Amino acid sequence: MANFIGYQLAWFITVAGAGRGLAWPGIVATVTFSVIQLIASNQRVLDAKLLSMALLFGLLCDGALQRLSWVEFEAPAPGILHDYAPLWILSLWLAFSLTLNRSLSWLQSRPWMAALFGAIGAPLAYTAAGRGWSALQFTTPTYRGELWLALCWGLAMYLFARTVIRSRTTAPQYPETP
Repeated sequence: MANFIGYQLAWFITVAGAGRGLAWPGIVATVTFSVIQLIASNQRVLDAKLLSMALLFGLLCDGALQRLSWVEFEAPAPGILHDYAPLWILSLWLAFSLTLNRSLSWLQSRPWMAALFGAIGAPLAYTAAGRGWSALQFTTPTYRGELWLALCWGLAMYLFARTVIRSRTTAPQYPETP
């Protein structure tokens, strides 16, 4: 429950700050959340894999949205990085990945359910961030960006779930001690 509440709090701080043109409150909130989750983790190797995958997906998915001009992020990356995903959205990807072994663990053994969850949930979350907090705005026609997010997040969630399943089957098995 603490994981769910912590992530939601980090999400609200991040999108509210971005909506006001400030990336730093969200980065501080998501990094704080992530550090706490990693300290408490008993699966740090798996969490590191999920963090790496999340960063890659964030760079590719949200970076493509930005480069294709299908979305306009508030608090964009500065200077030459402007054409890429802003740090605050990447930090949300990282924080989100740390919910997969905790509050979203019910999706771990259901890759297709995870894909559906991502394909539906992500466009809704981005739309809420845009409409409720002005953190981003889809350019018209909006379906392009929303469809892209559904595809990216559906694939990401499927691969996250498969990674968790694979880590369970390849984890070393230790004999029971008497």
